[in-house]
Amino acid sequence: MSTPNGTPSGGPTTGAAPAPTSQRWLAQARFETATILGHGEQLLVALVLPALALVALALTQVPDLGPGRRIDLATAGVFALAVVSTAFTGQAIATGFDRRHGVLRFLGASPLGREGLLAGKLAAVGIVIAVQLVVLGGIAAALGWRPDASGVAPALVTIALGAAAFLALGLLLAGTVRAEGVLALANLAWVLLLGLGVLLPTDRLPDALGGLARLLPSGALGDGLRSALVEGHWPLAQSLVLVVWAVVAGAAAARWFHWSD
Repeated sequence: MSTPNGTPSGGPTTGAAPAPTSQRWLAQARFETATILGHGEQLLVALVLPALALVALALTQVPDLGPGRRIDLATAGVFALAVVSTAFTGQAIATGFDRRHGVLRFLGASPLGREGLLAGKLAAVGIVIAVQLVVLGGIAAALGWRPDASGVAPALVTIALGAAAFLALGLLLAGTVRAEGVLALANLAWVLLLGLGVLLPTDRLPDALGGLARLLPSGALGDGLRSALVEGHWPLAQSLVLVVWAVVAGAAAARWFHWSD
């Protein structure tokens, strides 16, 4: 039996074509960004705790941050903390629980695809870090921060490399460990990295520990931002460390990431 326009009445109908790739990726980026900014725990780690750390470091004299204006050193360290919070801790926990609940498997098989899901996460991390820099930079400026203009470009490059390295590490953790383990390890790493180059410069650490911290992405990111924003230098050695971590962790995530438990 046919309808008046000749289409069989009970037969299958043709579904709408998927949206263009760029549109799907942008929609996922908006969703991921809104999820981060609208989630209380992620907002606490991404903005509230870094802001509190900035104020505490700026208004006290402990710990020793080394030579230079304290507000400048504190701001560089807190920018590094913001990158770690969003690119590593927040993404590791969110992705780990998405994996446990089957969200990753579902989205990976949808028209969005795995590439679109990863692109959305990468874009969301970039957007949220930009928001963090504006908010935390405004607080720092109110406390007297005046960055060296020549250091802005190298600082932005260092932040981008740090975000790539820590996002790769976060995805590696989220894709290889069960969600509860991800939650514990990501939070533990966040606490430990504070003293391994993020807020505390590596040259303030004991020699052996400082040498180790300089090879970690935390030390490279923190020291690199201090070199850029306080001294106006291009942190080439620290950038190389971050590139190595991004490549190695990214390759490991691509090899061992599991899209479902």
